[in-house]
Amino acid sequence: MSVNDKTREDLLAHLPRIDFLYLSEADMIRAGVTDMPQCIDALEEMFGLLHVGDYRMAGGNNNSHGAIVVFPEDSPFPDMPKPTVDRRFMAMPAYLGGSFRMAGMKWYGSNVANREKGLPRSILTFVLNDVDTGAPLAMMSANLLSAYRTGAVPGVGARHLARKDSRVVGLVGPGVMARTSLAAFMNECPLIDTVKIKGRGKANLDAFQAWIAETYPSLTVQVVETEEEAVRGSDIASFCASVATGDPSLYPTVRREWVKPGAFLSMPAPCNIDDGMIADDIRKVLDFTGMYEAYLEELPAPRHVHVPAVGVRYFDLIEEGRLSRADMQDLGAIVAGDTPGRQNDEEIIILSVGGMAVEDVAWGTMIYRNAVAQGIGVKLNLWEEPALK
Repeated sequence: MSVNDKTREDLLAHLPRIDFLYLSEADMIRAGVTDMPQCIDALEEMFGLLHVGDYRMAGGNNNSHGAIVVFPEDSPFPDMPKPTVDRRFMAMPAYLGGSFRMAGMKWYGSNVANREKGLPRSILTFVLNDVDTGAPLAMMSANLLSAYRTGAVPGVGARHLARKDSRVVGLVGPGVMARTSLAAFMNECPLIDTVKIKGRGKANLDAFQAWIAETYPSLTVQVVETEEEAVRGSDIASFCASVATGDPSLYPTVRREWVKPGAFLSMPAPCNIDDGMIADDIRKVLDFTGMYEAYLEELPAPRHVHVPAVGVRYFDLIEEGRLSRADMQDLGAIVAGDTPGRQNDEEIIILSVGGMAVEDVAWGTMIYRNAVAQGIGVKLNLWEEPALK
């Protein structure tokens, strides 16, 4: 009997009593949330399910990134939060089928000013639910869950789209996304020996270099001053810096003249491109086309003002008549083998990574099952019997 079958059997055997598992961040680590190879495998399976349609996300189109609460510039209510950078609350629900067959929701509040308090910019929790009864199965600390599933998407991309002899990685933004992306690249391209990093502050650069020295002591680290230096000569490049949305001219930008033949560009954070990167010889891959199509319904044009992912920029260009939808390729189709992965050592491939709730469900399900199998976490009681039926 699988862990999944056993947990469902236990749940049904005790109804109407409902217990669920609470997993702190320390519990999540013990259950393997930082296991990047397993995370990449889980996300690769998830992309195959996206491709065949065995999933649901938010919205009437079933493809929405999530539901967001933002605050107005001017409010008559003096206690309402001000719209400072990255100030928002967001719910990201999803169902994922296949071997997962789970529903879940990530909930988070975010404020860049958290860093002044010694807190992460975003504070996240995740709830996993039984798909038949709707009962909660687990409530998890989700900052690491989210960070590793975010890095695993570039890892899936690298598995199928990067040159296996890649040696040099260029990173813009020495934060959490850079760490998990690099961990994924190292897993898929083990010949990597050099990392170039551009950052804005000495403290972040020092922390990133200390992490590399501890985690990948054989790597050579080069601190660079510009985005151009990070991209030029790199086999893999990734923009991982958090910047304010609203003015795409201020987003980190990839210029065609910087990009070497055969490069794989992974963009999980704000990114813009120059006209050279629109050319037909640049393969433009989306983590999931359906999410970008949902933005067409949900946001006014130009949408790159509101969502800084490079894939959103592609769809603005489609509306301007400068690209066509046929120019877009889907990572799920590549994982499934319906679209080819890397075809030669010279092609340049850029992957837009927008983040999806199904990723949290996929990795959260794996960690929950690990925790159950290993007896990790604290069992909490929702009710012995519901007061209202």
